[in-house]
Amino acid sequence: MAGHPIPHFSNDAGHATISVGVKEFMCVGANPPHDHPHVFLDMGDEPEIVCSYCSTLYRYDPSLKADETRPEGCLFAAAA
Repeated sequence: MAGHPIPHFSNDAGHATISVGVKEFMCVGANPPHDHPHVFLDMGDEPEIVCSYCSTLYRYDPSLKADETRPEGCLFAAAA
């Protein structure tokens, strides 16, 4: 998962909602250098959560794997 112990997701395209296959993850906002502080988000028992920095709504979708998003391409991969 992109070299991170938990998945990190970004939102360069400015999607209002991103579906993810995990309930605990990090939001980085846009990709660096335009990222916000990388924040840990935990949905707990809820089906969705809003990032307090970038206002992206993340929705849990159990049909997705931990490294998949809908729309595609929102998994953050840090440069080596």
